[in-house]
Amino acid sequence: MTTNACIIGWGHTPFGKLDAVESEALIRSAVEPALQTAGLAAADIDGIFVGHFNSGFLPQDFSASLVGLALPELRHVPAVRMENACATGSAAIWAALDAVQCGRVRHALVVGFEIMNAVPAARIAETLLRCSYVKEEGATPVGFAGVFGNIAGRYFERFGDQSDALAAISAKNHANGVHNPNAHMRRDLGFDFCRHPSEKNPFVAGPLKRSDCSLVSDGAAALVISAEPIASATVPAVRWRSRTQVNDYLPLSRRDPTRFEGAARAWHQGLAAAGLSLHDLGFVETHDCFTIAELLEYEAMGLAPHGQGARVILDGVSRKDGRLPVNPSGGLKSRGHPIGATGVSQHVMAAMQLAGLAGEMQVGSGKPGAVFNMGGAAVANYLSVLEVHP
Repeated sequence: MTTNACIIGWGHTPFGKLDAVESEALIRSAVEPALQTAGLAAADIDGIFVGHFNSGFLPQDFSASLVGLALPELRHVPAVRMENACATGSAAIWAALDAVQCGRVRHALVVGFEIMNAVPAARIAETLLRCSYVKEEGATPVGFAGVFGNIAGRYFERFGDQSDALAAISAKNHANGVHNPNAHMRRDLGFDFCRHPSEKNPFVAGPLKRSDCSLVSDGAAALVISAEPIASATVPAVRWRSRTQVNDYLPLSRRDPTRFEGAARAWHQGLAAAGLSLHDLGFVETHDCFTIAELLEYEAMGLAPHGQGARVILDGVSRKDGRLPVNPSGGLKSRGHPIGATGVSQHVMAAMQLAGLAGEMQVGSGKPGAVFNMGGAAVANYLSVLEVHP
């Protein structure tokens, strides 16, 4: 689907383990800069779209109502919450785009947030497993890390040990994340640390070590989306050339776990709708919840044939100075993965890149960029192709 709607403002909190943070304060910290960069007052917002997974992280549900509590000026603005597993943030963006495109909403506010660290680690793993097919996968040890550990194990069995590639992906994203002021972990771990198991980097599930798993994070991000650029905005408008959603089976037993077919279809359809090829892109922000996910996404986007994704990172293609930088923000691996905020955060990172406001994260190609966000193990697949509004 093509759209001329555009991002005219954004806000992003630091991601991390935010002790005793309240939802309202977190939301406010993301929304206020989004309104400021858009040059809008709260009275200019016609609709609010909230991405919040929750599912037991917090006792408070009905989170769409919290935005009006965080900013009383938004008290009477229609608000709705969207949820779609780890693609919850993109689901909220899609709903906002639908409202803007049909003319029902002039200026939409999208807020994605999550507070994950309010419950013990075992509860976090149990909660995240609800994004799998519980009938078959609900007892997987170590939670969702176990699901992706099984995927990695199957891939290794079929195509050989990929430990060098996974370690290189982790090292790349942590090196990139050093330059992201909002990243949960701003630490360059290096290839050797990521490659070799140790007391600080033990195996977690199958061939996946701790350094292969995204961080359990709290945080929020916000966007203001409008039908057209507006003169009051203090940042360049970033528009969608295309947006695509493709779903796939939830049970891994119904598909080849070593191939993200739904993601591949999303990339094929999204690039075609945008009238672009991979060579026309300047960067990609992709969903590296686990390093094996980024590896499979290289293949899904068409950077390598099935089973050969390792060569993308080992040949340097996806590095910050490579032909197609992937996750110059540090990705979920370094930036963090507060479930409901992730899709919105990825779009903020992309908008900053395209606007030339990414600071030391900047790759500076001047080309369009893409955001890939997925819910579950490539079940709900969202692709945005973005560019600076001419």
